[in-house]
Parts: sequence; structure tokens; C-alpha cells
Amino acid sequence: MSAIPATDTEWAEKISNMKKHRPERNLSQPSIPFSINRTIDHTLLTTPIDVSQIDTLCQEALDQDFASVCVRLEHVARAAAHLKDSNTVVACVVAFPEGTHETVEKVREAKEAVTYGARELDMVIRYQLLKEGRYTEVYDDILAVRKAAPSPIVLKAILEASLLDEEQLIDAAIVACMAGADFIKTSTGWNGGATLQHVALMRIAADMCGRPCMIKASGGLRTADDVVKMLKAGAHRIGTSSGVKIMHEVNEGEVLEQGASHATY
Repeated sequence: MSAIPATDTEWAEKISNMKKHRPERNLSQPSIPFSINRTIDHTLLTTPIDVSQIDTLCQEALDQDFASVCVRLEHVARAAAHLKDSNTVVACVVAFPEGTHETVEKVREAKEAVTYGARELDMVIRYQLLKEGRYTEVYDDILAVRKAAPSPIVLKAILEASLLDEEQLIDAAIVACMAGADFIKTSTGWNGGATLQHVALMRIAADMCGRPCMIKASGGLRTADDVVKMLKAGAHRIGTSSGVKIMHEVNEGEVLEQGASHATY
């Protein structure tokens, strides 16, 4: 990976130079994973909720063998206990949904989440600062969380794509990838959902960074057709509260493309 800029001016110059070499479109179409269930982060982020809803969420995730359950910090320990020794991990949101928390608070949340059993973190970046061209602060914020929760903890950076224009979205994706995020994620779902164009642009940006960085599509994805389209656009993970419904549609044969189906184990 190339050198990290030290100032906002250097960031702007670096991003501008990277964009000069970007392709107009993705050159290859991703294949649809056979086991769609393993792309799903089964999500419950509404408040308030009864703790029994966390138990239900986790049992559904176990029944479907989802990749993770995604919850708020106060529910991580309960979810982790329920999912112990399974293929499904706990993901915890950080600085959700605004992303405006001070970096020290994000670091605290991240460390607590990992202590309580989270193995993935979905942090909201300071996208408001990015829109002002304050790339260094955005980078440092993500990097601090990355250092607080190093690999093998999976870090997903939520860009809030619906509030960014296309150029800002590419900027955000580049900064997040270079800060060490394992995934760049479209949305919190609080300010609009994911679109195919978001995912396509993020994939292009990630490919320009010279390091592995996957894509999570989240927000407004409620059907198997939604999921397949996002996976075809380049998403590797899907955030949704409709995972059970989606898998019912898959199992009923509503997803016929490229042999996608529910894996059998």
C-alpha cells in the first residue's frame, strides 16, 4: 500500500491522482456465493427492545447459520453467550448512528465490545468531516479504532453513502480502506439505504487502494432479489433485519441465478 498522506492537502492530491486511473466500471462481475446465508449479518439495532428479542435474533441466526448478528453494545455479552461455539459471530455497532462521537469514545466502545465478545465492529466514520475535506481527521479516527481492535477483529467502516455525492463516496472509501478497514459499508439505514450504484462505486474505490477491502451493503434490503443484486454488484456481506424472510424466499426457489441457495451442512 502506498504512503499515507500527512495533511488534508496531500490527501486531496493523492485521491485526485488515484481517481485519474479509475475504470469507468468494474471489469469483472462477481459470482453469487452458493451459501447466501453466510453473507448475512442478522441485524437488530432499534431501541428500545426487550432482551428476549436478542435471544430470538440469535436463535434465528443459529438456525440459518448466518455470518453474524449485529447489535448494540449493551446486547453484545448476551448475544455472545447465546452464540458461543457456533459459526455465527457477534458484530457490534460503534458510534451509531451519527458517527460524531469523539475518537476516544469510539475507541472505548470498540474495546468494550471486544471484551464482551464481539468479533466484528461496524463503526460509523466521521462522514460530516469528510464532506468538508478533513480527510486526515477521518483517517485518524478510523485508524484509532483499528489499533484498538486489531486483526483478527473485523472492522467495517460505515460511510453513510446516502448522504455523500459520488465523488465524496469514493473519497470516503479510499480513506477507510487505507486506514485498515476490512470492509467498507454503505449505510446505517437511518438516512437511506444501499443502492447498486453505491456498491459499484465502493468496489471501484476499494480496488484502487492496493489492499484487500470488502464491501457490506446495508439499509433497505428486504428480499432475496435485493440480496442477489447487491452481491452481483460486488457486495461481500449483507446487513439486514429481514434475514429469515430472505432465506425463506431462497429456500422456496425465488433465487435461481447462478445456483445460489441455502448451503447444507
